[in-house]
Amino acid sequence: MHQMPAQAGRVAVGRGEATSSTASDEAHFTRGETGSAGQVSLLTRALARGNMVLAWERVKANRGSAGPDGLSIKDTEVVLKTRWPQIRDDLLNGLYTPQPVRRVQIPKPGGGMRELGIPSVTDRLIQQALLQVLQPLIDPTFSEFSYGFRPSRRAHTAVLQAQRYVQDGWRVVVDVDLEKFFDRVNHDVLIDRLRKRIDDDAIIRLIRRYLNAGIMDGGVVMARQEGTPQGGPLSPLLANVLLDEVDRELEKRGHRFVRYADDCNVYVRSHKAGERVLEGLRQLYDRLHLKVNEAKTAVAPVFGRKFLGYCLWQYQGEVKRAVATKALDTFKEKVRQITRRSGGSSMGQVVEQLRKYIPGWKAYFQLAQTPKVFRSMDEWLRRRLRALQLKQWRRGTTMFRELRALGASKDLAAKIAGHGRHWWRTSRSEIHRVLNNAYFDRLGVPRLS
Repeated sequence: MHQMPAQAGRVAVGRGEATSSTASDEAHFTRGETGSAGQVSLLTRALARGNMVLAWERVKANRGSAGPDGLSIKDTEVVLKTRWPQIRDDLLNGLYTPQPVRRVQIPKPGGGMRELGIPSVTDRLIQQALLQVLQPLIDPTFSEFSYGFRPSRRAHTAVLQAQRYVQDGWRVVVDVDLEKFFDRVNHDVLIDRLRKRIDDDAIIRLIRRYLNAGIMDGGVVMARQEGTPQGGPLSPLLANVLLDEVDRELEKRGHRFVRYADDCNVYVRSHKAGERVLEGLRQLYDRLHLKVNEAKTAVAPVFGRKFLGYCLWQYQGEVKRAVATKALDTFKEKVRQITRRSGGSSMGQVVEQLRKYIPGWKAYFQLAQTPKVFRSMDEWLRRRLRALQLKQWRRGTTMFRELRALGASKDLAAKIAGHGRHWWRTSRSEIHRVLNNAYFDRLGVPRLS
């Protein structure tokens, strides 16, 4: 995007007034690019050259696959060098029509499928540019107990806040799950809430067009009457705009709660109080045309419930954080896939895959106060790698020779080689004296503990 047309001008991004450095910009302003008070419109600020360049860099950094037009990021860069002036004019004149999103389904960690809507790269660029202008204006108006998809906030902060509530004695949780939230967002309700936060008809019209853009599935375009599909840069901000109404009502009623995207936990002192809160939430969500997933929603003791992959437990009166059982199971299943002995990957390739997966998982779950669990997981991982190494030696070079080269005695090498085909059983034997922690450290296998 380094060749974004110069006519986009240089307009300051932020809440202050923008200034133009070219006559071309002045011409744009006379074509309806200023508001009633003479200030530069939000849409003009979004399309300013500096903002667009930043948006393009973020789109590239996020990578992502091609949208419904089949154009990759590299392909789109070539197209925009010639087409951007016309696209910009269409946007400013209210003539731009977004492309449908490409439907993609990905498996959920706990089973089932999550539906994504992948916009074209051009539409991802425009949405990112809008986000960069709208978020600084809208985000400060959100509840302080909303943590998802917000600058300088993350899941860790939400988990820590939940822990504080429980430590203070609020031991019953109203754990609310919304049924297909991103697919069920009512467009009229969302636009109404958005109008209360921004006064810019051009932006509102453009966002409405993005909401109404169809879905392409198998080459067939279907109309969309509701929903803001996950996959576009604007969807998380729009979700927070809609759900902030519930947050504010919970605050007004004095409840202790934490919300991350559509996951909302309210902490109370008794089951009876929780049932009352849940009934109130049903009414609030109904007002937004959203439906509570009754099968996954519960009023229950907080210990044992998962939230953002974590769960809470109690030790000697102190509430502590742990990785939820479901998240541990997902981790182990992923590691099993990487280290499967029938996969045909070399040890070096397996280690490389582990180095891509484990550090990110470890960073997310670094709040867990369960060092014994992580040590146990490390031991289990190394045992799987030992079994894999044994099979690869048996399949290739002589196991006895490899063990001797690593410093094993003749007796130990012969003993292990004699049981070499029992990969898993042998991986738990004295081979750990040879394929020890230092051995796997040298290979670059990451540790959890």
